[in-house]
Amino acid sequence: MNAPDNVLLDVQHLKVHFQLPRKNIFAKASRVHAVDDVSFQVRRGTTMGIVGESGSGKTTTALAVMRLTHITDGSMYLGDTDLVELQGEALRQARARMQIIFQDPYSSLNPRVRAGAIVREPMDLMNIGAPGERDGRVAELFKKVGLRPEQQALFPHQFSGGQRQRIGVARALSTQPELVVCDEPVSALDVAIQAQILNLLRSLQEEFGLTYLFISHDLGVVQYMCDEIAVMYLGQIVEQADRISLFTEPLHPYTWALLSAVPSADPAVRDRADRVRLMGDPPSPIDPPPGCRFAGRCPFAEARCTAETPSLRPIRDGHAVACHLVTDDGVPPQRQS
Repeated sequence: MNAPDNVLLDVQHLKVHFQLPRKNIFAKASRVHAVDDVSFQVRRGTTMGIVGESGSGKTTTALAVMRLTHITDGSMYLGDTDLVELQGEALRQARARMQIIFQDPYSSLNPRVRAGAIVREPMDLMNIGAPGERDGRVAELFKKVGLRPEQQALFPHQFSGGQRQRIGVARALSTQPELVVCDEPVSALDVAIQAQILNLLRSLQEEFGLTYLFISHDLGVVQYMCDEIAVMYLGQIVEQADRISLFTEPLHPYTWALLSAVPSADPAVRDRADRVRLMGDPPSPIDPPPGCRFAGRCPFAEARCTAETPSLRPIRDGHAVACHLVTDDGVPPQRQS
């Protein structure tokens, strides 16, 4: 691996394809191209966001990073550790360095286990710390995430949705991980509770020096949480940039369409002439079309867009886009007269 020292997670050419069952013994085998040649790096102590509509492959990417789904091809390094090659006990031990906060706080906690035991379980499984000190660590984590120590004796059904997600955060921190994957951690919560959980995640990141891989379909959440953002469409990254550049100067027509779709109470924003409304649905991931996968819905598509697959090319420092129509000096098709 040749990644810089400040990079914690280095993912290169990741592919995750799922084999579909044959309809009959003579039928051709089909595959779902859930993630198709995705590359990105996450710097230590920062938050990398992956955003896209449902079915774009962002959650599958997160699960692949956690080794919770099979990997068809590509490489992934956590520091100097090759995550793809890890198996058995070595993989189990490596899980202490990377943890995940799941989307649904209702189904991600065992309803038959008390909250304190849920948070302690990863420490017991991975032999983190002295056994006699683990209960104290659990109590400390409950305070860190805004829960009372005496609530350790309660079962998950006795907590609200926001409190259950706080338990999930405490469980993720129990092994003192370097990387925390946040798979849409607030999408199942009320808006007011979302803000509390996001503020909690930011304060914990600052206190413990955590690195986040943050998955979301909510652009407002991503803008608040992330330092860098990758936009995915049908299993591929179509644009990647720092937060400010992505929201002020979107280059890819799909990113532009996503930003146009963000609701606004301001009539000047809501009714502006350059807003775009996408028509149609994404193509099937079972048989992706040739060329740019967004071409069928792109209002600017040309003949070469359906014939040649655009590569993710750097336009300016830290800003890359996969679009034939973006000029080398960074003028997107939506700004070309």
